[in-house]
Amino acid sequence: MKIIYEKQFRTALKDISTHIARDKLSASQSFKKELKKRFELIAQNPKMCRASEYYENDNYRDLIFMGYTAIYKGSGKL
Repeated sequence: MKIIYEKQFRTALKDISTHIARDKLSASQSFKKELKKRFELIAQNPKMCRASEYYENDNYRDLIFMGYTAIYKGSGKL
């Protein structure tokens, strides 16, 4: 599965990272690095996260990461 980061996600990630960096830059960098690792795992196993609570379609999944929810859509072959 190919990961495509939509504009809304990139904007939210930038805002969250900026907020975290105000307290500690290294924590912000770690947050982004660990989140990227999670998405790399998802690329290998798209069903690893729960079905989304926000969509009634099983292709949408919720990645819960450090109190944030990232919604992703797997391929139609899920």
